[in-house]
Amino acid sequence: MQNLKLPITINPSRSAQRRLVCEGVCKLSDMTRLLAECESRSEHVQVSVKFDVDERGLTVMSGTASALVALTCQRCNESFDQLLEVEFTFSPAKNEEAAEKIPSYYDVVELDENGEVNLRELVEEELILMIPLIPRHDIQDCSADADSVWGELPEEVEKPNPFDILKQFK
Repeated sequence: MQNLKLPITINPSRSAQRRLVCEGVCKLSDMTRLLAECESRSEHVQVSVKFDVDERGLTVMSGTASALVALTCQRCNESFDQLLEVEFTFSPAKNEEAAEKIPSYYDVVELDENGEVNLRELVEEELILMIPLIPRHDIQDCSADADSVWGELPEEVEKPNPFDILKQFK
């Protein structure tokens, strides 16, 4: 399969009328916000986007994207490879008013002044959202002693039952 370079911006309305399917790659090095959070392990991001019109007449962009990146484990501070995979479904809107009319099962993406969507930024934002909040290895792959406990746990003191006082009233 040939890796075609995807367009940076695309008109979703025209693409949906033609039922266009775009499959190709974006350069990972162009995604500076994503690379601020992780390191590149692959040259490209694999992207597949399908444009369609749903039964309500709304333009719909749905697709997938994946990229291999390196994250820093928060337990041991060592780097590890992570495959970021995302599925998305968007419906473009011209403005806030039009965005409110889009059903909640679609995410909304705003069109620019030319009626286009920046496909690369859209994919980049979705990949950023897939980065774990606290990146870490699987427990068996981590070099940190994750099962250890730091400090000592206090001895459990037997507490009186708060309902014992009710027995006196009986």
